Amino acid sequence: MTTQRVLPQSKETLLQNYNKRLKDDIRSIMDNFTEIIKTAKIEDETQVSRATQAEQDHYEMHVRAANIVRAGESLMKLVSDLKQFLILNDFPSVNDAISLQNQQLRSLQEECDKKLMSLRDEIAVDLYELEEEYYSSRYK
Repeated sequence: MTTQRVLPQSKETLLQNYNKRLKDDIRSIMDNFTEIIKTAKIEDETQVSRATQAEQDHYEMHVRAANIVRAGESLMKLVSDLKQFLILNDFPSVNDAISLQNQQLRSLQEECDKKLMSLRDEIAVDLYELEEEYYSSRYK
């Protein structure tokens, strides 16, 4: 039942942009996480003292953690943009929902019309019987 729709060029470009943002943000998260893990390793003695190296590693981890948070926030914004895109550009599903609602309301209208006709017929019969009784009564 899923049919492939042809999107206008601007929508296609927008979707490609979303895909690129997704890949870039995930790559950023992975790269920064990998670098944090690498930084956590204790290395052999270098020309820089341990305290200086630890402070530098600490600062680098904070920067990389901030980059991970920024990429996560960008992914959340991307999800929001995708939802908005879907809501604003999914005309076939909106049309299907409107058609379904229209069909349900028409069937409800037909059911109400049938009940009203039945009620009208019953009232007409009862009124006829009451009129017969009234006109045939000797107390008029």
